[in-house]
Amino acid sequence: MGFRLVTLNLNGIRSAADKGFVPWADGTGADCMGVQELKAQAADVAGRFERVAGMDGHFHFAEKKGYSGVGLYTRKAPSDVIVGFDGDEFDAEGRYVETRFDTPKRKFSVISCYFPSGSSGEDRQAAKYRFLDRICPRLMALKAEREFILVGDINIAHQPIDLKNWRSNQKNSGFLPQERAWMTRLLTEGGLVDVFRRLNDQPEQYTWWSNRGQAWAKNVGWRLDYQLATPAIAAKARREAIYLERRFSDHAPLTIDYDFEL
Repeated sequence: MGFRLVTLNLNGIRSAADKGFVPWADGTGADCMGVQELKAQAADVAGRFERVAGMDGHFHFAEKKGYSGVGLYTRKAPSDVIVGFDGDEFDAEGRYVETRFDTPKRKFSVISCYFPSGSSGEDRQAAKYRFLDRICPRLMALKAEREFILVGDINIAHQPIDLKNWRSNQKNSGFLPQERAWMTRLLTEGGLVDVFRRLNDQPEQYTWWSNRGQAWAKNVGWRLDYQLATPAIAAKARREAIYLERRFSDHAPLTIDYDFEL
């Protein structure tokens, strides 16, 4: 059986639905699916996207219409749902939802998170750094008390292997030295595991392609979507797949199968 976990930045849940996201999700066999960049409000989801592929949705919507927002679809009912993490700037942007599946023997969470992009200018890059500064202590506190997997669009390509044109992107948001150093600290001192890279060390494994030029056709991509797990959970990862047959968004879905059950 196991536990199948999918993550996908939808770039608008209604847009993705128009491109076949819902029937595709039906066929994934997912036990849990994290989605990011809903670009929708509660009223837009009501009656249409509360349930997908037989899973119930749990959401964190942005205050601003048509912007950000994250969700987690779960087959098993969680013991608790936590919406938001900083009580401030980033909760207003709808970037964090956590479902907990706690039993007397285990504390375990799945988190869907959408890290800010800094590509639109200095203000947003500064916001991205503030987000990184705030999310890290949250994850470390969580790690001290429970196992978890965080899935989502992290908007950072960690190493040169994680994007096509790394040399020319060293001064661009998503591959800046400070962002990459933050990621390195999270995966070393922080003790979290980049699960995909634990299973697959090959180049040209991308999850996002710019809509400009011929990026998709030429596979000029970036790996921006991750599953980050505590070590004991990461050790149970068995298979990974980036779905490229159809496109629902400018991102591709990332699926990882784990050898445990909720």
